[in-house]
Amino acid sequence: MPLFPTPSELVARARADLRVGLPVVLGNTTILAAETLRADRLAAIRTVGRPVLAITDRRAATLKAVAYDGDLARIALPDEADAGWIRAVADPADDLRMPMKGPLLAERRGSAGLHRLALALVKSAQLLPAALVIPLRDAVGFAETHLLTRLAPSVTQADLSQHHALSPVAAARLPMEAAEAGRLHIFRPENGGTEHYAIEIGRPDRAAPVLARLHSACFTGDVLGSLKCDCGPQLRTALARMGEDGAGVLLYLNQEGRGIGLANKMRAYSLQDQGFDTVEANHRLGFEDDERDFRLGADILRRMGFSAVRLMTNNPRKVTMMKEEGITVTDRVPLVTPANRHNAHYLDVKAKKSGHLL
Repeated sequence: MPLFPTPSELVARARADLRVGLPVVLGNTTILAAETLRADRLAAIRTVGRPVLAITDRRAATLKAVAYDGDLARIALPDEADAGWIRAVADPADDLRMPMKGPLLAERRGSAGLHRLALALVKSAQLLPAALVIPLRDAVGFAETHLLTRLAPSVTQADLSQHHALSPVAAARLPMEAAEAGRLHIFRPENGGTEHYAIEIGRPDRAAPVLARLHSACFTGDVLGSLKCDCGPQLRTALARMGEDGAGVLLYLNQEGRGIGLANKMRAYSLQDQGFDTVEANHRLGFEDDERDFRLGADILRRMGFSAVRLMTNNPRKVTMMKEEGITVTDRVPLVTPANRHNAHYLDVKAKKSGHLL
């Protein structure tokens, strides 16, 4: 029926609910994000069923909990555990000051399928990857009684993905320092999620490989001029080179902090101040090295009429992803900017752990 929300629209609604601390019904369970959990809601949910805290295997490794389910651990919630204890398990901010949070007893019986989906949903909401999962006897009735968003048991990882078809929304001429012949295009995913941008320089020939860059948003580097990364210099250098060539497309993808969001990126920065590198900080938070989805860039290029690129990048993963998505990469154009004393270690980790060609 046309007025009923689609699965992807329900997922978008569920993300918003989790961010404000509301439960979401998922299959025959209800879930709450650990980061936004309130004490009164924890007390109320305990009257419904026995909560289990799902955390990723990355976070479990830090806490010395056994991830029997491979990519996640289901932690039995102690009777005395309050919202503060749950937050401490989810958030590594105080790991060094209070390393002992357990022993954490991980469950190994039963299916972890819905726990896995719960973590994917919380991650996609850019919250700390930890979720309370509570079984329900009557999921439909519970959702209706409490006016909660309900995701069907048939929801899949693909439904929870941030990758949705993108449609052009608006475009206009935009003279820039790099090139007066500039144009900014706005693209919006079909589920109403985060918009992404394409900066077109000159009038690139759609029949020829276009000089292109996939640039992930970096508020600290692009806007504030942070010296901790090389994002700002890469952005300006790429645009300047396109201006010099007279044509190019820079895709500005809103995947801050390698896809974990600005708040989690700042948490990672705090962990880096404790001595962890970029990858280690992400793992302690419960994330992978890189949570970005570069298929978004391929989608935008196709919508703009491009099928081949000269890709300006130091990241071989971007080249691979473009090829897998049917975009021909005729050559990789290196994009190396000067290092400074604040980002030298960051660049070293990029090369050694993430395979960047610097």
